[in-house]
Amino acid sequence: MKIIVVGSGIVGASAAYQLVRNHHEVVLIDRKNDGAATAAGAGIVCPWVSSGRGENWYRIAKEGALFYPTLVEQLKEDGEDAVGYKKVGALCVSSDSEQLHTIEEEVREKYKTAPEIGDIQRLTAAEARELFPPLNEELEAVFISGAARVDGRLLRDAMVRASKKRGATIIQGKATLIRKEDTIIGVTCQNETIYADKVLIAAGAWVPELLAPHGVDIKVEPQRGQIAHIDMHGADTSNWPVVLPQTSHYMLAFDDSRVVAGATREDGSGFDYQTTVGGVHEVLSHALDVAPGLANGTVQEVRIGFRPMGPDFLPLLGELEQIKGVVIATGLGASGLTMGPFVGSIAASIAQDEKVDMDLSPYYPERGNNVGNASGN
Repeated sequence: MKIIVVGSGIVGASAAYQLVRNHHEVVLIDRKNDGAATAAGAGIVCPWVSSGRGENWYRIAKEGALFYPTLVEQLKEDGEDAVGYKKVGALCVSSDSEQLHTIEEEVREKYKTAPEIGDIQRLTAAEARELFPPLNEELEAVFISGAARVDGRLLRDAMVRASKKRGATIIQGKATLIRKEDTIIGVTCQNETIYADKVLIAAGAWVPELLAPHGVDIKVEPQRGQIAHIDMHGADTSNWPVVLPQTSHYMLAFDDSRVVAGATREDGSGFDYQTTVGGVHEVLSHALDVAPGLANGTVQEVRIGFRPMGPDFLPLLGELEQIKGVVIATGLGASGLTMGPFVGSIAASIAQDEKVDMDLSPYYPERGNNVGNASGN
């Protein structure tokens, strides 16, 4: 089959890579929008402590975490070792012992069906600071060894390079869908017409504008996130764990003495690509409350990303009912780097007409419209 993938973020790059590994002819197109979510995302892989998102979210996020070791091994086969993925564990932190007790109980219950969680340990404040030295001395923790962090830019680039090695065509430019009767048959890009058996659209928050000319209303809107990168001046941060306070904010570290702290969740932002005083203040204030030891660091940069937010916490994943020949994969919201590679692999399976061993009906991409809910594969 010949399959066009529109969007080379974490989802689209994963889909293209899995398709080309299965010997399909792949054309990967991306117009490099400012604010692409993958480039700005934090990169936390720890789905077992999120609450209030429901079983359907947990199911696909859990599979997302499980998929990473497989993907890393696949990329190694293609000579890609710099993928930015590392298991460093996570600290769920709080000054409320009862709150931590509840978290520990919930994670231990999930461990029964998710042994990839790894070791679960209750830590004193001093023990937590041994793992993440800048931490507030009043914060105790529950440590989860199976959690990981990933550099979305590195992983995306590795998948795109590996796809190209295996024969994928990579094009930078704006794609416009070509329709014949009730079927999308390809795209135009850079004054070239490219026909295909399927078009897989993984363009994040920009998916609606691709489909609107064809009367398809995909319920995805951009949510601006501002996230700070802090240089810790030569500190060995390579094994510092992810830090998860009991708020929507978080922090994690990478190998280059860098701590990432985020992030704002700005609904109604549109595609307004700017760093705001209020956003930076929010991020840094929360970061310093949790980890005062970051105060002597240098703000290296503030990245901006537009999360593709659907009508709920669930991805929009599957084929369209209104028009044929299209697979949609978007709407991952703040979970893009947790589940993105796995969602991309599922989208690839759908595009190549493979049976998916998962009920996809909760992720029906046209939900929120008046179109009937199609059952999943």
